[in-house]
Amino acid sequence: MKLLLAIVQDKDSNRLSSELIKSNIRATKLSSTGGFLRAGNTTFIVGIEDERVDEVLQVIKETCQSREQFVTSPVTFDLSMDPHSSYPIEIQVGGATVFVMPVEGFHQF
Repeated sequence: MKLLLAIVQDKDSNRLSSELIKSNIRATKLSSTGGFLRAGNTTFIVGIEDERVDEVLQVIKETCQSREQFVTSPVTFDLSMDPHSSYPIEIQVGGATVFVMPVEGFHQF
């Protein structure tokens, strides 16, 4: 048995939740915050049999696509030392970060 922690952008969380339900995969959703943008994320906790890990990873991969987004950079100093000269930068957002860990025991009461 494995424990998967999948951290996805809030924008993808409802769709991922629906896809996991369609695939008969149980998951617990937790709100989380972090990353470069300190944006809202959702962490999915999935306990799954070893032989279904690839299936879960495929559902996550197909549902949570990364994309490019423009954001205003944090306050920076240009050569004139003007702290108000921030500019938009393009970054990659979305996708998923997934941790797969072995489970020593599982109990459901």
